[in-house]
Amino acid sequence: MQDKKNKRKQNILLLLVIGTALALAVYFQFFLSESADEVKTEITELVTKYNKNCPLTIQQGIRLDSVSLPKLSDERAVQYNLTFMNVEKETAEINVIHTEIEKSLLSTAKANPGLQVFRDNDYTLIYSYYDKKKVFLFDVKILPDQYK
Repeated sequence: MQDKKNKRKQNILLLLVIGTALALAVYFQFFLSESADEVKTEITELVTKYNKNCPLTIQQGIRLDSVSLPKLSDERAVQYNLTFMNVEKETAEINVIHTEIEKSLLSTAKANPGLQVFRDNDYTLIYSYYDKKKVFLFDVKILPDQYK
């Protein structure tokens, strides 16, 4: 008789634990999805704000043409589309430019306070460069763990 009471108490306790765990899981799922929606809205507004100022000369000879949020399968990303105003693909040393730009972008990404929202939310930064004739030159992709 005592065993039945103990088993019943154990079953009730187990059901309570499972119920509480389920309730917490549902709560956190709702909370996290709401937070993700807020972040997405904030980033979308930021990209829209950037684009209102484009085209924008950000450095001598480099123009920011637009910013976008590409649909990549498994990662959050923001893409900057830039033009080298004084470079033509046929005559430029693309490998040298690519190497130097990549170094510069990595150090800038780590220190730039304007990129904090992207750092906080694990966004990949993609910089696409074109020559003055709008011919694609190269991409620089900076992953979240590279610039945190």
